[in-house]
Order: sequence, then C-alpha cells, then structure tokens
Amino acid sequence: MHEEINLTTQMEEAKKGNLTEEMRIIAEEEDVSPEKLRRRIAEGTVIITRNVKRENVHPIGIGEGLRTKVNTNIGTSLDVCDLNLELEKARVAVKYGTDTLMDLSTAGDLDEIRRRIIKDVNVPIGTVPIYQAGIEASRKNGSIIDMTEDQIFNIIEKHAKDGVDFMTVHCGITMQIVNHIAKHQRLMGIVSRGGTFLAAWMLHHEKENPLYQNYEYLLEIAKEYDVVLSLGDALRPGCIFDATDWPQIQELLTIGELVERAREANVQTMVEGPGHLPLDHIEANVQLEKSICKGAPFYVLGPIVTEIAPGYDHIVAAVGAAIAGMAGADFICYLTPAEHLGLPNIEDVKEGVIAARIAAHAADIVKLGSKASQLDLEMAKARASLDWKAQFNVAIDPEKAKEIWGRTKHRDPSTCSMCSRFCAIKILKEALKTRAQCL
Repeated sequence: MHEEINLTTQMEEAKKGNLTEEMRIIAEEEDVSPEKLRRRIAEGTVIITRNVKRENVHPIGIGEGLRTKVNTNIGTSLDVCDLNLELEKARVAVKYGTDTLMDLSTAGDLDEIRRRIIKDVNVPIGTVPIYQAGIEASRKNGSIIDMTEDQIFNIIEKHAKDGVDFMTVHCGITMQIVNHIAKHQRLMGIVSRGGTFLAAWMLHHEKENPLYQNYEYLLEIAKEYDVVLSLGDALRPGCIFDATDWPQIQELLTIGELVERAREANVQTMVEGPGHLPLDHIEANVQLEKSICKGAPFYVLGPIVTEIAPGYDHIVAAVGAAIAGMAGADFICYLTPAEHLGLPNIEDVKEGVIAARIAAHAADIVKLGSKASQLDLEMAKARASLDWKAQFNVAIDPEKAKEIWGRTKHRDPSTCSMCSRFCAIKILKEALKTRAQCL
C-alpha cells in the first residue's frame, strides 16, 4: 500500500492504490477497513466531500457500507434576506448533527453569503450554481433566460474556487425530455428550481442543456478542485401522482451515462433522487438508481409520501427517508415544518435536522446492525435501570428530553409522570426483589 504523496482527486488516488488522509479519517470514524473503503472510492460507490481548497472542513464519506448522512438546506430568499440568520441556522444545524450544509441563497450578496458560511462551519458545503447564474442574469438583463453558457460555467468555477465541496448540477434534463413535457404535461410539471431555470432557457433558445452539452468541461472544473458533482434530479416528481413517470426515469438513464463518464475522468459523483413518492415506490426507486448508476451514492429529498401534511413535512419526509435508507439510499436531505409554506426559521431547522437524523439512524440499524445500534442498546439499558441521567446522555435531543421529563415535579424522581408509582419496570423490580428475599 502506497502513502499519499501528491493528491489529485480522491478517486484517482484510490485507483492508484493510495490511501489519502481523508480516507484514513473516514475509515476510522466509520469503523471500516481502509482498504475496503479505498476500493469503493475507486469504484465510485463511495465519495468523499472535500474540496482541495477547503482547510477548515472535516471530510465526510457517503456511500456503500457507511452511515447514512444528513444534509441541511439553508439560504436567503427575496422575502427573508438576513445573512446573520442564515449563519445561525448553519450553527444550529451543525449543533444538532447535520453532516453537510447546502447554501441555496437567492437574495443578497450571494458571493458573500456563500463565503461566510464556508468560513463559519467545518462541515462540507454544497451549492446549486445555476441559481446564481440565473439570478445574476435576471438582475442584469431582466430575465433568467438571458444567462449565457459562459456565465453558467464561470459561476460554477467561482463556487469551486471558493471551496464548495459538492454542487448540484442538473445535467440530465435534456431537450428531448423538455419537449416531451411540453407535449405531455405532468400534474406538477418541473418543481426543481434549477431544473426550471434550465428548461426555460432551453425552450427560449431552442438549444440543448449546456451542462449536458459541455459535460466534459464541467468534469475538468470538478477534477481540478475535487468537487463532488451531485447530478441533480430536475425531473423529480413534485407530487405522488407524478412518481416514477417517463421524464423521471429518462433523466435517470441519462444520469447513469454521465456517472460512467465522470468515473472515467476520475471525478466523484452522487445522484439525486425524488422527491414525492408513495411508500410502495420507494424501494424500487432506490434499486433503479443503484442499478442504472452502478452503485453511485444516492441522495434523496425525503421522499415525501403524502401531500396532505403542510406544517409536518419533516415527519412525512422522515417516514420516506427511513424506508429509502433501509433500501440503500446513502444521503438524506432534510425537510422542515416550513416545507411548501415558507422559509424555515431556526426552530424549523432544528426540527428538520433531528427528524432526518432519526430516519437515517433507523435505516442504519437495519443496514449496519450492531455497529449502528450501540446507542440504542445503551438507551435500553438505561431505561431498564430507570437511569434518567444516562438516558439523557444518549438522547438525540437531550434538552427536549429533560424539559419534558421535568414538566411535573414527581414524588419519586426515578419515574416519569406517565406512570408515576405504577411504573411497570419499577413494579417488576420490586416484585422480583421481594420474591428473592423470600427464597
């Protein structure tokens, strides 16, 4: 086994048989063999999110055999544009255990916002460069469709130079798919903002998607900075009635080809997935992605499994995410109670992160077994012994657990106010103790 000398990309080093420092860190944290991890990176079934320009980032591994990761979206909007608020959201998300952050800002000084977030946190950062390209064209010329191909790629390179670790690029939405949707409209059409930017541009200019047409140039930029390309699902279903339809699957087939081209260029990729799906579509969608994209890490938004719960979509998404994770999805994007309603506040971010972490952990208990369930075992033992301090120590949100437990001043501090002196565990312990004394 060789030692790292000069890093090119993580995939290229892995193919050469070299273990990078990032691989060693992740192997130790995930309790996997460094050699097994290296092989998976070489094959493209595991990625490492770390731009070579980032100095203050802790690398994260996403993919086969690793813990299911959680992403948190933050960012300004035209209605709520407050950099300090977004920075606080970032800090709260990191506090409650997010693995990565994405800056989806669409208002204010987009360069400053992105750079401040990158500077302030040590988790990998993702962006969607097409947002900035479209917004700057709109500010300058009055319309998103006025962005040029050069502007799109200049923004992509700017993000890479700033240290962005992964970026969503909607390379799989082609002219063929856009023309199909124009003739065979879906109930919700295209709900991806970046996908819609590109679709509008393509329809206006009657030209192919520049990210697809110039994919080799995109790969050159990604390779220079070792940016992970998150191949975006522009055609993800926006409601369960559009789930697993022709545009979604056609885009996935195109993305499968792009994954292979990226691997040949030693560029790391992951694939983004739906979206809104009925429960019985989730496992099949994961299996499709893993088959078509040859095991590329799968990044899912939810999935959202019902349409009727605005204000509770973090719970709806957690239901879908747990099933997707159990089926093999590798990366979960959180949703908040504000989804479909407005920009999330700090409390929404906290609730969204925790809901997604619960879903990811529940999936990992199935995928990784005892390696993932150690804390659950500790919690079970603490409950069996009525050890509240130990329970709070392993709780995913100790503050909330303590607050609920402490609402009532109990006579017996070893129980909770649900059962009080009729606690099943306490009664059985006393009964067994009495019997033992009589023997």
